Amino acid sequence: MTDAKNALSVEGLTEAYRMMALIRRFEELTAKAYTLQKVKGFCHLSIGQEAVAVGATMCLEKDDTIVSAYREHGHILARGATPRAVMSELFGKSTGCTHGVGGSMHLSDKSLNFFGGFGIVGAHVPLATGAAFAAKYRGEDNVALTYIGDGAMQQGAVYEAMELATLWNLPCVLLIENNYYAMGTALDRYSFLTDLSKRGAGVGMKHWQFDGFDVQVVYDNVKRAVDHARSGKGPVIIEALTYRYRGHSMSDPAKYRKDGELEDAQSRDCLQKAEDDLAALGVDAAVCEKIRAEVNVIAQDAFDYADKSPVPDPATLYDYTYAG
Repeated sequence: MTDAKNALSVEGLTEAYRMMALIRRFEELTAKAYTLQKVKGFCHLSIGQEAVAVGATMCLEKDDTIVSAYREHGHILARGATPRAVMSELFGKSTGCTHGVGGSMHLSDKSLNFFGGFGIVGAHVPLATGAAFAAKYRGEDNVALTYIGDGAMQQGAVYEAMELATLWNLPCVLLIENNYYAMGTALDRYSFLTDLSKRGAGVGMKHWQFDGFDVQVVYDNVKRAVDHARSGKGPVIIEALTYRYRGHSMSDPAKYRKDGELEDAQSRDCLQKAEDDLAALGVDAAVCEKIRAEVNVIAQDAFDYADKSPVPDPATLYDYTYAG
């Protein structure tokens, strides 16, 4: 990574900290809800990866498109979805962001230009490429950003989307969240290349890798990529090195980790890094303490709201099957 060019202000870093703290607490309560069987089906938490979602989203404009995979709770919260709407969706309630019919793996909100949550590994990347194609075709000054798990980089659909994005010079940014495990398989056991951004070299795409534990580093690097794509210079694939503290899903005990690996990642925790940076900028520790207390209330409110909300009316089951 080269020297930073895009820096967050004190206010910007404070807001980034607030959102990361909210996502962390939201995900902790999601885990609680799952154990209470209030959230059913598959559920993938992003605890540990909050800096990527927050830093990346801060680089985008309102009309830009985001497409994500299924570890997307933090992504859509960072984009502006209300905690109530997201938690209600996880609970399968009618007040959810997709009216209770999507669930954890299929969060979406058209008003935020946030399209998925997709459950098929790698299949969402061509859709993001399509959004970038549409923006270019219409002459719009918009960028499409897609989050990709490291495991998805082995899928042919991803490579094909990269090839077309470069060939057609599309305004898209492919952001790899490399948490080092494809379900329970370590990166170096399934990929000879461990710098996955280098896959972009095969199609002539600009690419690089960076630290995903530091929200300011994430912001700087994603901002460069977004600015490059928006300026008409073509697509970019970048890779944030991060780590998930929990298993692949709630049903995964994550016993495949090496001794000390989790503790090493937690020693570089994104929330603590932001707190340290704010302190170095003269922000009193009481500010962060107050923020944590505030987001705890917001997240608990979302939990309680979702719990009390009604389930969807069965008569509406097919309301969103076809577009008129």
